[in-house]
Amino acid sequence: MLGCMRLTVCTFATLSMIACCAKAQDSRSAPQTTVLHAARVLDVAAGKVISPGEVLVEGDRIREVGTHVAHPSGAQVIDLGDTTLMPGLIDAHVHLFLHPGAEDLQTVQESVPQRTLIAAGAAKADLLAGFTAERDMGTEGAGCADVAVRNAINHGDIPGPRMRVSCNAIDITGGHEDAIGYNPAQHVLSNADYADSAEDIVRVMREQRKGGADFAKIYETGRDKLVNNEWSTPFQYTEAELSAAVAEAHRTGSRVGVHCTGEPGALYAAEAGVVGIDHADFLSAATMKIMREKNIFAVPTFAIVEYFGAHAASPAAAKREEEQQAFHARQFKQQMAAGVPFAVGSDVGPFPHGTQAREYELMVQYGMSPAETLRSGLINGAKLLDWENQIGQLKPNFYADIIAVPGNPLEDIKVLAHPTFVMKNGEVIRKE
Repeated sequence: MLGCMRLTVCTFATLSMIACCAKAQDSRSAPQTTVLHAARVLDVAAGKVISPGEVLVEGDRIREVGTHVAHPSGAQVIDLGDTTLMPGLIDAHVHLFLHPGAEDLQTVQESVPQRTLIAAGAAKADLLAGFTAERDMGTEGAGCADVAVRNAINHGDIPGPRMRVSCNAIDITGGHEDAIGYNPAQHVLSNADYADSAEDIVRVMREQRKGGADFAKIYETGRDKLVNNEWSTPFQYTEAELSAAVAEAHRTGSRVGVHCTGEPGALYAAEAGVVGIDHADFLSAATMKIMREKNIFAVPTFAIVEYFGAHAASPAAAKREEEQQAFHARQFKQQMAAGVPFAVGSDVGPFPHGTQAREYELMVQYGMSPAETLRSGLINGAKLLDWENQIGQLKPNFYADIIAVPGNPLEDIKVLAHPTFVMKNGEVIRKE
């Protein structure tokens, strides 16, 4: 009888311990549930705000969006007051490995380890400014060090946006980024990877893919001239060479983006089927038609030119930047009228990271409505980064990349520069 009692007591204790451990394990594995409440929430696709606004976040995903959402038991409620909840911002053209100062000297004087630490700081600055996803358009000579930064972000080792990275850009010998102006006998390294034929391009792309690149960036034009309101820039690769690059990218489920400011390079890139034409200062009617039909994005990058003009070494240099910006702004209106699709990319790096919401402001200043600018930046940006149906909108099952801005961005786009709340992957990064 006593043995039976001892067995019963032991069995009860064991079962209690198992139940306790199971409960603790359930508690640890249960995703954090958060309800965000604000005065408004932005519907990017519809171009409107609804009021009030709430978002239910479970783990790293959005579960519900509306004027009122479910408030599950135990959910944390964060009241963000008189703000607008909206998706985290997207910058489709950044350089984490650059900072203000002489671009060419940075890449010569600073080691890759030093530049990688700078890039980690830049990623943090961009995230705190509300940019939760970015496309790094070349490390400017740091090889595939951007892969290490991307992976460190993904592993939670450092804070930063979701990243699509390209390793170095690809360029011809003597091309746009090939240490022009230095004594050739010094053998100063190019800021890009050399490729002088279709075979070279494919070989370099395969090497970069092995290094961890998500996509390929190719320099297609440069350097640029604007004389008597006529834009000219030499092309670097033929349509056949770019087509070889696009075919190689498609083979691996990747994409090709190009630095391209004018014709005929832009036409070659559009005919080849690149995913985006970055800068796009001048596009012919034929190119714009192809871009509209193939849904190839133009990424204007106005902010960098404005910064260069404001920080030019001489009045003459400032005037050149201002003339180029005015020319591009006129072309931008023609591109909009032609139905060219746009994404938003700032070219941040040569100007301070964390300040690139200015690009959204300039697109509005030069004629695009706030609603369309936000659609370009967020919906088209998500498509360009190959994260369609995952980021760029506040919708069920999208990643919980959410910011709050004061006021209404549809009425004043400048509020994007002042986020008071940043969440990425359901984790609160910043809250004022």
